[in-house]
Amino acid sequence: MDITVTGRKMTVSDPLREYVEEKIGNSVKVFNISPMTAEVVLRKERNPANPKPAIAEVTIHTKGHIIRTEEHEEDMYAAVDVAAAKVERQLRKYKTKVVDRKVRGKKLAELVEPDTEPAAGAEADGSVVREKYLEDVDRIVRIKEIALDALEEEDALIQMDLLGHDFFVYVNDYDGLVNVMYRRKDGSYGIIKPKIEKLAE
Repeated sequence: MDITVTGRKMTVSDPLREYVEEKIGNSVKVFNISPMTAEVVLRKERNPANPKPAIAEVTIHTKGHIIRTEEHEEDMYAAVDVAAAKVERQLRKYKTKVVDRKVRGKKLAELVEPDTEPAAGAEADGSVVREKYLEDVDRIVRIKEIALDALEEEDALIQMDLLGHDFFVYVNDYDGLVNVMYRRKDGSYGIIKPKIEKLAE
């Protein structure tokens, strides 16, 4: 498995790099999911009043899904420990919701049509293409560009849950329109869909 460790406005020492590779590697190796890559970004906030200035961001890329966590702790080693533990929990959720579901679907298809292979569905990446940090703008602090892939609503819900976000932007696989799925205050989910007005002839 490829693990990339970088520091944002900080130097990553060799012992720290080896520690990250070991902790993240141990968190993911038990799942035997391929292909899988990990990107780890380490940074420290400069605010002296912040009791947890060390931040470890971990992004796991698997086939069709992204698992991401960001943890804040007093020192970088502790942040890596917490991030590695959360990654392992997220991977267990991923394996249960995505991998096991696909296996069950394949077995069911074999029972219904034993001589026919199940059709391949569209795979969603949703990977972050580029992030900009705007230091000179008062209100807009970050612009994030993402790849929008066609997803069914159930897959969009899984991806939002794995990312730990309160909303998720995706292309609806049914009509090809951009939708926004969001988590409501009562724990349920909602979807914002564009209303297309037909032009008068």
